Amino acid sequence: MITGLCVRNFKRFLDLSLPLRSLTVLTGLNGAGKSTLIQSLLLARQAAYRVELDVVALNGVFGLALGEAEDVQHPEAEESAEVAVQLEIDGAVEVKFGFRPSAARALNLVIAPPRPDGPAILKGHGTAFTYLCAERLGPRDQLEVTAEDVAHLGVGEQGQFSGQLLAVHENDEVRPPLRHPRTEEHGVTTLRAQVEDWASEIIRPIRVTAQWPPGIAASVIRYSEPGSLLDGIRPPNMGFGVSYALPIIVAGLLAPENGLFIVENPEAHLHPAGQSKIGRFLGRLAGSGVQVIVETHSDHVLNGIRLAAADERTVSPMDVIVHYFDGVEPVSIEMTERGGLTKWPDGFFDQLENDLGGLARAQRR
Repeated sequence: MITGLCVRNFKRFLDLSLPLRSLTVLTGLNGAGKSTLIQSLLLARQAAYRVELDVVALNGVFGLALGEAEDVQHPEAEESAEVAVQLEIDGAVEVKFGFRPSAARALNLVIAPPRPDGPAILKGHGTAFTYLCAERLGPRDQLEVTAEDVAHLGVGEQGQFSGQLLAVHENDEVRPPLRHPRTEEHGVTTLRAQVEDWASEIIRPIRVTAQWPPGIAASVIRYSEPGSLLDGIRPPNMGFGVSYALPIIVAGLLAPENGLFIVENPEAHLHPAGQSKIGRFLGRLAGSGVQVIVETHSDHVLNGIRLAAADERTVSPMDVIVHYFDGVEPVSIEMTERGGLTKWPDGFFDQLENDLGGLARAQRR
């Protein structure tokens, strides 16, 4: 597990060190550095996984669009200073990746020697390493397929391969810690059944069919409602929430122990109850041995994670940490045994209280 992350000379961070846990929540102001922290991990992932290359791409891979090398270097860094990403592994071992521009207007960074042997958590194939960006695919009649070996197949950074992944693995067994509580009633532990159980809880009651038809370089997902005569409902007729949440559920249920799962804005297009429940799902995922890093603006997602720790006990409160980015220096917030938070800085999920106070004052005028 990655227990510490240090980023130097990268975008807005001249020198930043933060602890990570089994479940790390990144939240705070827009443009304050949450995505930058995730992008630093994606650069380290490239360096660890693509060992045949001496550079890391700033654009294209993982959907990155970072521009040129000079765009990612901190403005106050010395001209010769490397961009550095240093990882603490299991509380002790440190791995440092250094990066420098290859040429003027370079669209990549050269991996500076000596190149370390990347940690296992950054080398995982397929769903052992999942990154889902904020800009996931909305409803599509057809989804992409990839020529990757089945063992290397994941959902893709936009969820574009979700249909193919579900079609290929629909009869695989889901690990016991990730099985829906309803499993005790029906006893079906395969991926498709578990996806339907979790999707029905998080989004709405639903049945899911994924196909990768022979001779077609595309996958198809269709939906139906339990008990309805309507079958084969097209994704555009189900709404954005289903298409945005489904890749999280599919990839999460296939994630192996000791994997890494990074997701941005899991709350997108979900109603408040669904946001809370997907927070609980991420808590369960972290408790099953997968390291989870989630970037969110939703107090419902945070409260769902708190309930997973304090009520459902699917993840230990000690294994959860929240970093609040306020544009100055991130504030690290621990979780208590009962799901409380040790700090509540100004601006940290206090808008509801502020708005209700404003309404109360308005009504007294």
